[in-house]
Amino acid sequence: MSGWDSIIAPGASKDIAVQTQPHTGSYYAATQNDIINFAPLQGEQRADVCVIGAGFTGISTALHLAERGYNVHVVEANRVGWGASGRNGGQMIGGISGEQAIAKAHGRDVEELFGELRWAGHAIIRERVQTYGIRCDLKAGYVDVAIRPRHLRAIEADYERLQRQGFPHEVRILSQQETQDTLGTREYIGALLNMGNGHLHPLNLCVGEARAAQSLGSTIYEQSPVINIERGARARVVTAQGAVTADAVILAGNAYHALEKKLRGILFPVNSFIIATEPLSEQTVASINPRDLAVCDPNFVIEYFRLSADKRLLFGGRCNYFGNDPEQIKLQLRPKMTRVYPQLANTRIDYAWGGTIGVPVNRVPQFGRLANNIFYCQGYSGHGVNVTHLAGRIMADAVAGTVEQFDLFANVKPIVVPGAHRFSKPMVALAIMYYRIKDRL
Repeated sequence: MSGWDSIIAPGASKDIAVQTQPHTGSYYAATQNDIINFAPLQGEQRADVCVIGAGFTGISTALHLAERGYNVHVVEANRVGWGASGRNGGQMIGGISGEQAIAKAHGRDVEELFGELRWAGHAIIRERVQTYGIRCDLKAGYVDVAIRPRHLRAIEADYERLQRQGFPHEVRILSQQETQDTLGTREYIGALLNMGNGHLHPLNLCVGEARAAQSLGSTIYEQSPVINIERGARARVVTAQGAVTADAVILAGNAYHALEKKLRGILFPVNSFIIATEPLSEQTVASINPRDLAVCDPNFVIEYFRLSADKRLLFGGRCNYFGNDPEQIKLQLRPKMTRVYPQLANTRIDYAWGGTIGVPVNRVPQFGRLANNIFYCQGYSGHGVNVTHLAGRIMADAVAGTVEQFDLFANVKPIVVPGAHRFSKPMVALAIMYYRIKDRL
């Protein structure tokens, strides 16, 4: 088309998966409280902003923009919340990965830069749940647990930092005995209780926010894989059956992006897996997690768990496995779960699934531009529930012309790993082996 040139390198489109997929067989998909079915993109459409990807980043951005009066169209290859946004552990944890690297790049103090930003996503989520009546099982309460003495030192440092900042929520260091009483396991030697963090049903949150954006005039298309983005004064997002021409385009596909080669080499897709037990008895719940807290260990190859609203144990972690067979996932995770809770050895596992998160080498979330009016945002390293909601606000600000916080991230040059996209599986497998050894030291 005259006056347009493609972002995608010649021949790259053949790498793009164009077959749409349903939600994975997760507990979240099975308990989705609003079954949505947005139509695919058809014909030529026009918008102020076109967002590619209907996960947390894309939907959060769309809602922020819609609240400001923008006409937003969201184009999703599969279903709203199909990727990590609808599959993750549901833990709402403060903090932004790569904080030290960002502060160093700007010659600034970490606390000065991130004191409030660490919790901004939480505030956005809570406000949206209240404003739009989103039913997503949002609950307060989280613990960072310690396995080794060095983890206790890190917990003490975090506690002291939060005290200095006047953190408004309950924060308390738990002794080894208090940790065992609180979590019903002898696996940990201490913990940091933080009632400012929490947990939720991520797919129901994402769908609820999509409904909110729709109520404000946004248009959402599902089952519409993007096959090209054409540059121009107004960019054109092309699918097999239609296109959206917009003043600005935002790529929000995170680890599932296949569109732009530049974004492949700066991000590793890392798999994480979760199992969900059958509903547990009141007696069992009282013995393993009476305060209904989310739990995360401090290892690089992490394990995390929490109770669902119907009192299943959702137990997750990272493994050197790259498939999606539920039986294999159960084989990988059941021994880890029963190491923490031997009393669950005979408990039935009803669901097992996996998903992919985006992890930059330097762990810094990646914000940038592919053209003056084409933005991208990705790479949250497992902090996505919180940071994606902050990212949505930052991306909306950037579209509106306020780029101070956008540049805070965009000005940190990402580390490029040649062959990261093509050889990601063996690279990730080696990294997991390395970090497992480091965790044990």
